[in-house]
Amino acid sequence: MSRLVAKVLGVHQRIYIASKGYLGHHVPGMAPNLLLTSVGAKSGARRVNSLTYARDGKNLVIVASNGGARRNPAWYHNLKAHPDVQVQLGREKRRVHATALLPGDADYERLWKLADTNNSGHYSAYQRATSRPIPIVVLAPA
Repeated sequence: MSRLVAKVLGVHQRIYIASKGYLGHHVPGMAPNLLLTSVGAKSGARRVNSLTYARDGKNLVIVASNGGARRNPAWYHNLKAHPDVQVQLGREKRRVHATALLPGDADYERLWKLADTNNSGHYSAYQRATSRPIPIVVLAPA
């Protein structure tokens, strides 16, 4: 991911948080975004990340692509350590339980296609850019 894209995403997240969800959930030309509030795996500190998501029935699906980087994003490690988290969709906040899926796991392929289509094929491009398998995370109502 370029530095410019990272800066734009950072500004987007600050606006989403500062507006208490009035702005940031739906951005024209982009997939919808949620705010994920997790607990740091090592630090124990509260962490907030703005992430693209797809809906699968009552569940939300996020992808630990990290823009195709060699490593999983920090929030993925946080969810593995502390899977009970909060998400915010617009102004609505809800508790969810995170379950990670990897290639070969049941439902991975279907959910990958759902998320990738929802995000205009970006995840497929990220997967081509890295040798690590990109995890999918299912956020189910707690």
